[in-house]
Amino acid sequence: MPVALSVFPDELFATPRTWAEAAYPNLIHYNKVAKGGHFAAWEQPKLFTDEVRTGLRSLRKAS
Repeated sequence: MPVALSVFPDELFATPRTWAEAAYPNLIHYNKVAKGGHFAAWEQPKLFTDEVRTGLRSLRKAS
């Protein structure tokens, strides 16, 4: 299963890329963002939405 991971700086634990790659062999996106935390969708809705779109863009079917 493809996995996209965005790390927000105010989260309780910031997952290092090496750990994410070891846990998710099919990691398709990893990014550390500038702001936000555990409730990123409420705190930074535009940033969160952009990350979801960027992370999953490679899975879209070509039209």
